[in-house]
Amino acid sequence: MTVGSLSRVVIVLDHPQNVVNIAGVIRLMMNFGLSRLRLVRPDEFDPHRIEGIAHRSAFLIEATTLHDTLGDAVADCTWVLGTTARPRTAGRNYVRPREAAQAVVRNATDGDVAVLFGREDKGLSNDALDLCHAVAIIPTSEYSSLNLAQAALVIAYETFLAAEGPAEELPRGRRATRPPTQAELEVTYRGLRQGLQAIDFFKARKPSAIMRTLRTLVARAQPDLREAKLLGAIGFETGHYIGRLGAGQGEEPIPPEGERESPSDTP
Repeated sequence: MTVGSLSRVVIVLDHPQNVVNIAGVIRLMMNFGLSRLRLVRPDEFDPHRIEGIAHRSAFLIEATTLHDTLGDAVADCTWVLGTTARPRTAGRNYVRPREAAQAVVRNATDGDVAVLFGREDKGLSNDALDLCHAVAIIPTSEYSSLNLAQAALVIAYETFLAAEGPAEELPRGRRATRPPTQAELEVTYRGLRQGLQAIDFFKARKPSAIMRTLRTLVARAQPDLREAKLLGAIGFETGHYIGRLGAGQGEEPIPPEGERESPSDTP
């Protein structure tokens, strides 16, 4: 299945040398909703071996077309994106992958768009880049050369995101709940304070400063209601447990809320 305009995106490999790289490109095309592959005079094209590397890819392998020239492979495309490891001497419309992907999707609304990748050892020639409306450069560290399938992966991923539109919310756990109200969070803080008071954590520490730090930490974590209740329960149960231990040894039980702070200590 393709995502929107991805059905008009054609991946073109110019003189690929390694069948493993062809299989790698086919694998990632399946991952990112791309279904059209064209090969220009590959050194080797072995469908059986490719399917052994990229499992369940028979449908895409069968749809792959072979071409004698790059010009023939892109002849029916209305917009062409090339790729290169570094800028060439000739002035071209260089873009980064994210900008390039947006242009691919935008132009695919009007017709077929080709994305070109060159030989593993030499990349695209200047004559090949002359066919391109824009040329994408993937930023890297000092070592700029990328494996063919790696470079295709970056462009395919960015194109898939651009075609998919606004990102959907990531899946949440099955037991995720709504965010807690402020009143419910205050119960959490009371529980935490009671537990800390019970284990004498505030000894030589200012309770208001500790609780303020905990409030900041919890706010940053943005717990859902279930998680907030769990935090509070840990504090309450700690206080109850210490209280039971003290009562068993004939000591005064610890007050549920701990000692009250003076007004100036209130967070």
